[in-house]
Amino acid sequence: MSKSKIAVAITIGIMSFMMIYVMLIQISIASDDDREEIEFLRETELKDLLASYKERYEETNEKIVEAKNKIDEYEKDEKSEEDTVALLEEEVKQAKMLLGYTDVVGEGVIVTMENNVIYGEEESAIVRASDLIELINELKLAGAEAISINDERIISRTDIFDVVPPLIHINGQRKASPFVIKAIGDINYLESALKIKGGFIDSYTLNNYKISIESKQEITINKYEGELTLNYINKEEVKK
Repeated sequence: MSKSKIAVAITIGIMSFMMIYVMLIQISIASDDDREEIEFLRETELKDLLASYKERYEETNEKIVEAKNKIDEYEKDEKSEEDTVALLEEEVKQAKMLLGYTDVVGEGVIVTMENNVIYGEEESAIVRASDLIELINELKLAGAEAISINDERIISRTDIFDVVPPLIHINGQRKASPFVIKAIGDINYLESALKIKGGFIDSYTLNNYKISIESKQEITINKYEGELTLNYINKEEVKK
């Protein structure tokens, strides 16, 4: 097999992985509380919410179709070795961006969540890991392409859990309030998803949390600094 064909085969593998990844990051688990909130939304709000999710679903399908078309093109076209190498380098770059291993810049929103401690009052609101996870899922459903919390890049293997209150463990680091969540994506989608009546911003504000959202045309999100290791996948099988 020529170097050109080997490079094309590798590229096809990368594109296939990216297709699967794009589908997976759209998945979010709806809790019982989420379903109860949806039941109380007005019909018009439900229609708007459904239309928004339908549009995001269609866009995801378009990306998958585009990726499939690229694979077909790679298989049919006879490219020179130089063209193939350049193509492979570009696809590797895109894959690294998608996986969180490069710094990225783009439009999006910045959400700030802070502990609201009211001494002697039961109304105190402390940000928990579950709150951040809920926000991440909302942003992903709205099409966020990159997310970070206090400059920790959120990837598929990011671990987020509560430690000694009020600290939260993110990517092996202990983080404290305020929590600054950056998300790159379509500003209109991201803002609409969070600001919808009865949505994330509305719900947390009513529960005494300090929360704000700001849209920006240029946001920088740093790369993931950890290492991605495979401990249980049979590497010999992957090579075949």
